[in-house]
Amino acid sequence: MWQEIGIAFSMLLVIEGIIPFLYPQRWKNMVQALAQIDNRSMRIIGLASMLLGTLLLYLVR
Repeated sequence: MWQEIGIAFSMLLVIEGIIPFLYPQRWKNMVQALAQIDNRSMRIIGLASMLLGTLLLYLVR
């Protein structure tokens, strides 16, 4: 089980590193735009992301 968690975390880092590597200026602009979003909206986005990830994990498994 720990090996799968390590693999999943490693793949997460690889996938999250693609955009800053390919488009560093766009990444900076996106981070600046995210800083302007209020906390409530950010929490809703985070919740939606977690639920979508859980659903996808359920479908894949």
